[in-house]
Amino acid sequence: MTTNSMQPRPKTHIDLRSDTVTQPTPEMRRAMAEAEVGDDVYREDPTVNRLEQRAAEIFEKEAALFVPTGTMGNQIAIRVHTQHGQEIICEERAHFINLESATVAAFSGCQPRTISAEDGILSWEQIKKKIAPPAYYRAQTGLIALENTGSLAGGTVYPQAVADEICDGAHDTGLPVHLDGARIFNAATTLGISVAQIARKVDSVMFCLSKGLAAPVGSMILGSKKFIERALVFRKALGGGMRQSGILAAAGLIALEKMPARLKEDHDNAQLLAEGLAAIPGIKINAKKVVSNILVFDVNGTGMDTAEFSRKLASKNVLAAGIDSQQMRFVTHLDISREDCVRTLDAVRSISQP
Repeated sequence: MTTNSMQPRPKTHIDLRSDTVTQPTPEMRRAMAEAEVGDDVYREDPTVNRLEQRAAEIFEKEAALFVPTGTMGNQIAIRVHTQHGQEIICEERAHFINLESATVAAFSGCQPRTISAEDGILSWEQIKKKIAPPAYYRAQTGLIALENTGSLAGGTVYPQAVADEICDGAHDTGLPVHLDGARIFNAATTLGISVAQIARKVDSVMFCLSKGLAAPVGSMILGSKKFIERALVFRKALGGGMRQSGILAAAGLIALEKMPARLKEDHDNAQLLAEGLAAIPGIKINAKKVVSNILVFDVNGTGMDTAEFSRKLASKNVLAAGIDSQQMRFVTHLDISREDCVRTLDAVRSISQP
């Protein structure tokens, strides 16, 4: 018996671990199979070139570069902007220092100067106090890094005026700003503005095609032409020259053009989950703070830690993960329906009962 390889696998679990688990759409699979390709290390892959050009147009930046992962994109940007021995100011829950294998130290030779900010949202007042004074014995500040939306902070979104003030202050001080915009299209959906408006004042931005936009692989970094010329060097150094990568870029083009319009559905589903969780004894969450597709909630009141909570959810065919011993994270995405959210709430109620 043969199967149609163009069809996604049948769904067996409700997977809320991340929006990275999305399956490519049938249209993406067809585009990948039919993609026109060349050698991207020689910059001759026409599909990659189209993706980079289109991303630059949408973000109103001079140039863009296709990279395999968001981690690589962030680390390339950091390497371009900094020198060994410098500090990077960031919020303490920043993805690039918590979930990127200490590459900021290993590859760029930098250390983080972290700030604890409510909901992961930094202010210029907080940042300027952490900029190193010009003393030879102090690591000098080389970069300010922001994250929008905040992955470990519960999908929080920067008010645009706050982000712009940070950029203005940084530039007045002579410092560049990098934006980890892995889910910047979610932020744009929440704010009701374009990604270009969000990224206008930052010196570089990374966004993922493989999260809410549902492509199987890939991220983009954007900035000036000079920035991207340097980024090419470090992409190669990290093993990111992928040759005939137009097969992947073809799905990325569809993700970029068609998938942002449906992100509000994910946000609505996250809100449904948040409101339902808030009504379950033992679960602690402020549903009003859930503004995108990520929600973080405390399970301490159930008498379980997140490891046990996750195991019991898995027994109900719901996959999720903790971000520490008390806080769970759910992430909604293309492959999570409203019915899935209702079933998830039923599963949480059943395992939370004494």
